[in-house]
Amino acid sequence: MPKITYVSADQIEQTFDVSVGATVMRGALSNDVDGIVGQCGGYAQCASCHVYVAPDDLDKLEPMQPDENDMLDFAACSRESNSRLSCQLKVTEALDGLTVRLPERQG
Repeated sequence: MPKITYVSADQIEQTFDVSVGATVMRGALSNDVDGIVGQCGGYAQCASCHVYVAPDDLDKLEPMQPDENDMLDFAACSRESNSRLSCQLKVTEALDGLTVRLPERQG
């Protein structure tokens, strides 16, 4: 199972095994990671699962779709070049070792 590391705004790291086919958001919610809300249930309609992907991991991700790109403009914290919605990051074996940093707050 791929390991995903979630880094809180306070720099506390938590690493969990997340099932292939789940999303990075579901992995966070299943493991009670504070800082991921997922209000819309994973449909890219709320930006409450905004994360910053470690720069070295960006090339592991599928390209961003237009709806995700649009929704990131509504994130509670600033959008950066490595911003993604964790509900749109489907876990594959290629994501083993992925690190995401959580913003200070979610919308």
